[in-house]
Order: sequence, then structure tokens, then C-alpha cells
Amino acid sequence: MALPLEGILVVAVEQAAAAPYASSRLADAGARVIKIERAGGDFARGYDSAVNGDSTYFVWLNRGKESIVLDFAKPGDAELLQRIIGRADVLIQNLGPGAAKRAGFGWEEMRARHPRLITCDITGYGEEGPYAGMRAYDLLVQAESGIASVTGTPEAPGRIGVSACDVATGMYAHAAILEALLQRERTGIGSAIHVSLFDAMSDWMTVPLLHYEYAGMIWPRVGLSHPTIAPYGAFPVGAAVGDEETVLVGVQNDGEWSRFAQDVLKRPDLLERPEFSTNLARVEHRAELDQEIVAILATMTKLEVVEALKASRIAFASVNDVTQLSTHPQLRRVTVPTAHGEANLVAPPAIFRGQSRTLGDVPGLGQHTTAIRDEFSK
Repeated sequence: MALPLEGILVVAVEQAAAAPYASSRLADAGARVIKIERAGGDFARGYDSAVNGDSTYFVWLNRGKESIVLDFAKPGDAELLQRIIGRADVLIQNLGPGAAKRAGFGWEEMRARHPRLITCDITGYGEEGPYAGMRAYDLLVQAESGIASVTGTPEAPGRIGVSACDVATGMYAHAAILEALLQRERTGIGSAIHVSLFDAMSDWMTVPLLHYEYAGMIWPRVGLSHPTIAPYGAFPVGAAVGDEETVLVGVQNDGEWSRFAQDVLKRPDLLERPEFSTNLARVEHRAELDQEIVAILATMTKLEVVEALKASRIAFASVNDVTQLSTHPQLRRVTVPTAHGEANLVAPPAIFRGQSRTLGDVPGLGQHTTAIRDEFSK
């Protein structure tokens, strides 16, 4: 069965993570993605060398692409890029503010020349406003958007441990491009898309923002707990029986609280206490409630706690680290070839039942330069 984006040509003038995330998912779906790199290559190639000498970021986000090295400052290369764009369906770029326009392939000019073209510009803070010209990287936007302020412990804010801004922006860009392709199928006209890292994180911050603006509540940092639901968090178990571990318990409603108190904690009397009668009350008296829970779970082994949670249909999880994720029984894998050997990646989350997909190779720097130059020489 043909992949849904076969026949679609994507030109990606990209670096780092946000734009490569979007274009790699288009490649997964069958699009031909030509990655434009400078002589030094996408700087994500140099982030690390953990995967057989290749960068983890680059291997993850550039599978299935072709790499050509171009120098926009040279008239011949600039002309070649224009020819490639002229045949493309999608143009993605996340260069510095104004760089694409200065190099002659800004969205206004490209859309005017090619009405069916879909352009997608990715920036840090948008194209207007006082921050428009600022450079932006993932951690900077985590700090600027406030998401770091709701992450971490009560003592200090923290960085989300992965590149959340880049991934979120790439996902929004990918979704918008697919919408634009569908719209073009109906109208014959392309689109000009813009996505910023700040907008992506601000969207993620909607709930804390609304709590502040409508209820005057500053969203607290609660570590492995939940600001507005209780009991919902990580609890030590087994301390009194020599089996000290941690279990994260998720109680979502009063019915689950009732089962948790009666069937897991064996404390139906907790249900009679007014300070624990509703979720709002439990959140207000979280410290007292947690103290009761910790005292009881300390007398139970992890296995006993897990079996009781299963029997009472209460959600729970282990607090795993990367080592445990690596061997997790639910982790799906896929292998992709690279210039230095195979890389064992996490499989794409979306499963198309009854369809099999093979992800493309990770390109070496400029691996396809000669072939692409020949193809687009006229």
C-alpha cells in the first residue's frame, strides 16, 4: 500500500530540532524530504556522538531525508535552491529571524511565485512584537513562557528534561502542514504557515494561565504530585517492612477515592472525615492526607500495594528512569540505518493497523548533493 504522502516534495532549510521534527514525520508518511545543509551541516549533528558516532538528536529527527549541501551566498546555489522550491509542495525553514527573506526564499515571495506552495516558517517568538528578532532555544523558551515555573519542586523551578518546546512546535507544524495539504487538495491553493516556540509553550500553559487570570491562583510546583487533584502523586511504600520503593498513585474522582480508602488503605473511616470528602477539600488538606497515606503504605510491600491497586481498579505507575525505560515491556522499537550502522529508535507512536511502514535512512552530510544537483540542474 502506498504511503499517504508519496509524491509530495518537501524542502527543509532546517537545523536543530523543531523543523526537523516536523519534516521527519512527513518523511515517515512517504514524503520526499530534501534537507538543505550548509557546509558545516545542521549543528544538531554535533550535539553528541552517542549513536555509533552520530548525534542522538540528528538520528532521531532526520531519518528518511536526503541531504544536500548548499551555500545561499553563491548565485549558482541560490538559483538551484529556487529551482528545487519551484517543484516543491512544502517549504519548511527555521533559520534565524529574517534570514530566509534575505536569502531570497521568504514566504511572501515564494507564495507569490508558487501559489500551490505551502510554506511553514518556525520562529522563536513570532514575526511581530518586541521579541520577534530575538534568538530562541528550547530552554530559553521554557523559562520565558513560564513552563519552567510550574516544573520542578516547591524549592526551585526546573527544566522539562527533554526538548519540550522544540517537540511541541514540530508537532504543531506537522499538523498544520497536513491541514494545508488537505485544503490545497480541495482548493488548489497553498498556505503560509507560521509556528513559534513561544506560542507552542503558551498553549501548553493554558490551564495554569486560566487558573491565575480567573481564580487568582499561582500554579504551584509540586514535584511528582498534582496541583489540583489529591491524592495523586508518588508515595514511598514498604519503609516499615524493609522494602522501600515508590509508587505513583492516581486517584481522579470521589469514586476512586472511596475504593482507594476502603480497599487499598483499609481505612473506610477516612471517608467520613469532612476534610477528605471532596477533591477540593483533599487538595486543601493535602499534607494531612499524604501523612495518613504514607503511614499506611509504609507497612505494605510494593507488591502488596500494586496488587491492591489492581484489584480496586486504581491507576498507578512505577517511577522509572531511563534504564528501566530501555527494557520496558511496552516500549516499541524500530531500526533505521545510519552512515555508521543501525540505530534502534523508539517506534512512531501512531500505529496504522494493517499497514507496515519502514523508516528511511539517516543521511550523511551532503550524501545526496551530486544526485540532487544533477536532477535539478535544469
